[in-house]
Amino acid sequence: MKLKHLIKSQQLDQKLLYSLFKDADEIRSNLKKHNKDLKGKILTTLFYEPSTRTRLSFESAMLKLGGNVISTENAREFSSAIKGESIIDTIRIVSEYSDCIVIRHYQEGTAEKASKVSNIPIINAGDGQGQHPTQALLDLYTIFRELGRLDNLKIVIIGDLKHGRTARSLCYLLGKFKDIDITFVSPENIKMKNDIKVYLTRHKVTFREESNLNKNLPKADVIYMTRIQRERMSKEDYKISNGEFIINKESFKLVKPSSIIMHPLPHVEEIVLPLNIEQKDKRVAYFRQSANGLYIRMALLNHLLS
Repeated sequence: MKLKHLIKSQQLDQKLLYSLFKDADEIRSNLKKHNKDLKGKILTTLFYEPSTRTRLSFESAMLKLGGNVISTENAREFSSAIKGESIIDTIRIVSEYSDCIVIRHYQEGTAEKASKVSNIPIINAGDGQGQHPTQALLDLYTIFRELGRLDNLKIVIIGDLKHGRTARSLCYLLGKFKDIDITFVSPENIKMKNDIKVYLTRHKVTFREESNLNKNLPKADVIYMTRIQRERMSKEDYKISNGEFIINKESFKLVKPSSIIMHPLPHVEEIVLPLNIEQKDKRVAYFRQSANGLYIRMALLNHLLS
């Protein structure tokens, strides 16, 4: 299936996922071969919310493929949005200047609105509390590279599951594979929303909600930690939930030697490990996970534009 836009994880079926993984591996192994793949193409990164890894990895991906980038890192303040221009009009204009738009926006559903008026591919780089499909794509790619499989996995997903678009997006992809067992561990006030639970049930994915992190760490093949999203909740909710679930030097001992710890980053108080463990212990996968974002986004840009 050839994508025109990438707006939500549900668009990605198994065949396309494995194809993108194969292309990412091939690009990784032979960068020079691909340094002119998108020569003459222009990517616009249009970000209305802060970003480090997503924006820079997309821009790096485009440059490494021989293309060019035009960008605004704070479109909420430094674009015509500050004058009241609608996102629809902005997309109509910007799509005349470039060949692909990567957009991050604070309102859920904005990327889908953009795709309906754009004559070039739109990639959703995060829309409020909605989805972040390319993060889910690189997450799944990381699991596949690290563990060699996407079926028969026990996954513990921890943290702010109510506001976390990365965890939601990953669940949509996990639902496409067999024998997936998910344990959600979160504070009571920021549990996973019902729409994801309904989706997992429909796709016959086993899941449960737990309140004891340490009890579940030894069972997991994949530990997916997320931060408490202070910017998306009240001060009261943040006080209740912050610091409740932490992976530190002691709890890290509970993690199986064959397991991996992932995090979409940035990590703050929820992971507190010494530098030597982060650098040397193979169970710590989140920096490799972030690096994988470059190659999978190169593969995605090639798929959409070449």
